Amino acid sequence: MPAFLSPEWVAAFNEAVSGAKVPEPGPDAALAARSGRFTVCQTVTGGPAGDVSTTLVVDGSRVAMQLGTNGQADVAVRLAWDDAVSLSRGTLSPTDALAGGLIKVRGDLGVLVAGQAVLAALQEHLAPLHGDTTY
Repeated sequence: MPAFLSPEWVAAFNEAVSGAKVPEPGPDAALAARSGRFTVCQTVTGGPAGDVSTTLVVDGSRVAMQLGTNGQADVAVRLAWDDAVSLSRGTLSPTDALAGGLIKVRGDLGVLVAGQAVLAALQEHLAPLHGDTTY
């Protein structure tokens, strides 16, 4: 069972979504996301292994996660470990986390919305990973 946001977890995430098709962004998508190519960097603070950053890379219909930050990310978010765990488990919605000020956002908020839509579209592929993840 991979630990949440560990290198093993990131590898399992990438394996789960390999070959999965994501929907193209619609006409109302943020300008940075309209091409279907964007990055979302997430920094989670206060975890068992300290702070950890991951970058979600969406390139057309391909999605992958990398450990670390991407200085060129279209949007960067920062949140506490407990909130990241709640989001991953589905006990906290992204909308509630944003509205409650639990997620700090820098960059194009529209790209963040596009990233959430991609992750939502991949839920059937990610469900086994969520069941196997330790927190």
